[in-house]
Amino acid sequence: MLRLAEEIGALKRQKNAVILAHYYTRPEVQDIADFTGDSLALSQQAARTDASIILFAGVHFMAETAKILSPDKKVLLPDPEAGCSLADSCEATAFERFLKDYPDHLVVAYVNTSVGVKALTDVCCTSSNAVDIVRRIPLDRKIVFAPDRNLGNYIKSVTGRDDMVVWDGACHVHEEFSVEKILELKKTYPGAPVLAHPECKKTVLLTADYIGSTAALLEYASSSLADTFIVVTESGILHRMQQENPNKRFIPAPPIDSTCGCNDCRYMKLVTLEKIYRALRDEQPEVVIEEELRREAERSIRNMLEGTF
Repeated sequence: MLRLAEEIGALKRQKNAVILAHYYTRPEVQDIADFTGDSLALSQQAARTDASIILFAGVHFMAETAKILSPDKKVLLPDPEAGCSLADSCEATAFERFLKDYPDHLVVAYVNTSVGVKALTDVCCTSSNAVDIVRRIPLDRKIVFAPDRNLGNYIKSVTGRDDMVVWDGACHVHEEFSVEKILELKKTYPGAPVLAHPECKKTVLLTADYIGSTAALLEYASSSLADTFIVVTESGILHRMQQENPNKRFIPAPPIDSTCGCNDCRYMKLVTLEKIYRALRDEQPEVVIEEELRREAERSIRNMLEGTF
């Protein structure tokens, strides 16, 4: 594995490439990346580099987002089968039909969506800024939110925007956490804060001491005086948490039906060092987006970044 990592490093330098890895990928993948983080932040970082090639160790919508923001760079996705259950739960054609019933609504879509859905969106959001964006929309403006029903319902509960129309989509990882098993962990580790991602079901969020994006959960774990945490999101984040806090303990919350003790995204785990090496070597598979569609999708991201909505 060390030799493979060295070969990837040599290819990266030879081809002027930058490697991005999401927090949910395998530990060894995160370790060889130039940047690790949330999907949008990674794409923004890559756009600021002088790299000719962006290799996104993550899932398909993330690589699309990198291409949207860096149209002049070649964007590679190590495994074309690395999709996303949440993005797949909101197919662009179906979403376009859905929006015809809400012609006067402002469309807010989570960044965890396809380029086609982003092109139908007025303003994108992340799990970090979704609540703030909705709060900034005038109360007399109607809203459609997509695709995550759990994040949408969380936003409703925090902002009081009960009239917000929410698309019925979800992430398979965050849907499957067991409330009963989390409560058992709380008994086993009394005093351990429960950290949960807002894509979790409401019943799970009610067990949490802190709710936030992956970046926010990392920050909380580092700043808290607690030495043990129960983490309710994809288990890949524990690698970074442990790196930043070697003297603290992080317990992965289990899903309903599993004996592994953790909850993995089957798509994120498709990305391996071998696939990264081959993608850099062959400069394939490449993410290609038709320019008009890319510009439409970029508009929704720029609206978020510039606050023009």
